[in-house]
Amino acid sequence: MSYILFVNPSVLSQTGMPSQAVFLATIVASVIGTAFMGLFANVPYALAPGMGLNAFFTYTVVFALGFKWQEALALVFICGLINITITVTKVRKMIITAIPEALQHAMGAGIGVFVAYIGLKNANILQFTSDASSIATINEKPYSAAATHFKGGVTSVVSNGGIVPALVNFTQSGALLALIGLFIAIILVVKKVPGAIILTIILTTIIGIPMGVTNLHLASANSLGNAFHQLGTTFGAAFGNPGMGSLFSSTGRLPLVLMTIFAFSFSDTFDTLGTFIGTGRRTGIFSDKDMSDMENGKGFSSKMDKALFADSIATSIGAIFGTSNTTTYVESSAGIGAGGRTGLTSVTVAVLFLISALFAPIISIVPTQAIAPALILVGIEMLGSFKNIDWTDITAAIPAFMASIFMGLCYNISYGIAAAFITYCLIKLITGKAKDVHPILWVVTILFVANFVVLAII
Repeated sequence: MSYILFVNPSVLSQTGMPSQAVFLATIVASVIGTAFMGLFANVPYALAPGMGLNAFFTYTVVFALGFKWQEALALVFICGLINITITVTKVRKMIITAIPEALQHAMGAGIGVFVAYIGLKNANILQFTSDASSIATINEKPYSAAATHFKGGVTSVVSNGGIVPALVNFTQSGALLALIGLFIAIILVVKKVPGAIILTIILTTIIGIPMGVTNLHLASANSLGNAFHQLGTTFGAAFGNPGMGSLFSSTGRLPLVLMTIFAFSFSDTFDTLGTFIGTGRRTGIFSDKDMSDMENGKGFSSKMDKALFADSIATSIGAIFGTSNTTTYVESSAGIGAGGRTGLTSVTVAVLFLISALFAPIISIVPTQAIAPALILVGIEMLGSFKNIDWTDITAAIPAFMASIFMGLCYNISYGIAAAFITYCLIKLITGKAKDVHPILWVVTILFVANFVVLAII
């Protein structure tokens, strides 16, 4: 999971956040969250800013929805407080049980589609073209006059000329390097080489030196001292203005703020729970008794309760220092597979994350093209949830499509969730099975519809 030290600064710095500050914030959030998980819950899980959630932070919340990065950090901090509250009060369990299992799997896979698509775009492997003589790259103009732009990419393309994504001709050294990195990643992953993703980033960065893509001069300009200096920009920025001070200044934007907080919390919750259930139940870390204690007990009566609480704490801490949602990593399964069963595994990972702060100068030279293959491969791995969906049942397939494929195509995680909930409730309503829908899901769906109405009016 150490690839996040390269990927997170690359993704979040596109919002204007100092890259080295994000690097240190990533380490601080990972160290505190992972150590707390080990010492408090005594389970072998490691935490770091989540893939998918950092993409949602940058490409949806900042670029598409127009929030400043300081405001986005404030949203993440509030999300952490909400997750702490709903974990302590058992509301988190109620929300989890309210969402059909098929939709849970679809949303996890949808985030994978979203992340992989971002990887393809960041690699400049995809370009947008209307004809053979008119090609617009992702980060260059001109686009169609009808295209919707944001810093670093395209949110949607609608044009009379039929602007569509196309494959680059690989004459650009950056795109060629990303393709080489993707081939390396595929080989290492298929051969099951330990640390395949981090090795891909390192090898691609080295190959990029003679190609003129990797800039070695950046290493001398960035040091650990410089990173700490930059951290002063992001530390506490969530509580300033812009930040928490401007987040609720406009009543007209309140529905959008609430919807974004919900999307952060929802994605974080299911990402974490999926990791716990997918690895903990199978290995016996979370026994049937422990799951029963979580559902019926009070306070922190189970290891699952404690683990969920540790995960919630980490999100707010990360936001204070300057990073997106911190969540439990499915890569923890590597430590579990190696025999980790207690919090000692987590504490060890936390110590190693702390030591990694010494590599700040190296992190700064890694080009975007070396990160792109990691995004693509991580996204592909997340698509495994598709196998748990019955695509032959059209009543299940439609909401699942909205929650997965549509999420990636519309380049917005929260809109994918909204579309899934709305179509699910609609199908249940027209098939006479409205009573099968949990009341919480009805409430959330109505709020989503109200939000879209408000956005249309303003």
